Amino acid sequence: MNTKLHAVADANGRPLSFFMTAGQVSDYTGAAALLDDMPKAQWLLGDSGSDADWFRDALEAKGLQPCMLGRRSRNEPVRYDKRCYRRRSRTEMMFDRLKDWRRVATRYDRCPTAFFSAIALAATIIFWL
Repeated sequence: MNTKLHAVADANGRPLSFFMTAGQVSDYTGAAALLDDMPKAQWLLGDSGSDADWFRDALEAKGLQPCMLGRRSRNEPVRYDKRCYRRRSRTEMMFDRLKDWRRVATRYDRCPTAFFSAIALAATIIFWL
C-alpha cells in the first residue's frame, strides 16, 4: 500500500510527467525513469534523495545544470545555487495541491493503476483545465 510518486514539473509548478514506485524503492529509480522525460530547461531542481554522481553526469550530458543538495554522506560538499534552489518550493506546492484531493491524500484505491489514474485526473483538472 505504500507508494512514492516522482514527478517532473515545469517552472510554474505544473506537472509534466509522473512515475510511481513502491514506497521502499530508492529515489534513484524514479530519477532514472524520468530522465528521458526531462524537457529542455536550464536547471533541474531536485532534493538530496536523487543526488548521485551518475545522475548529475546524465543531467549535464542532456544539457541540464543540476541544482540539488548533496547527500550528507558525501565526503566533499556539492556546490549549488541557493537562490535557484528556493524555487523548488513550487514543486512541493504541486504535491500539496494534489493532496487536496481526498482520494489522492488518503489513497482509497488499492490497485496502483487506479491510484495512478486518480493522480493523473487530479493533475489534469487542477493544473491544466
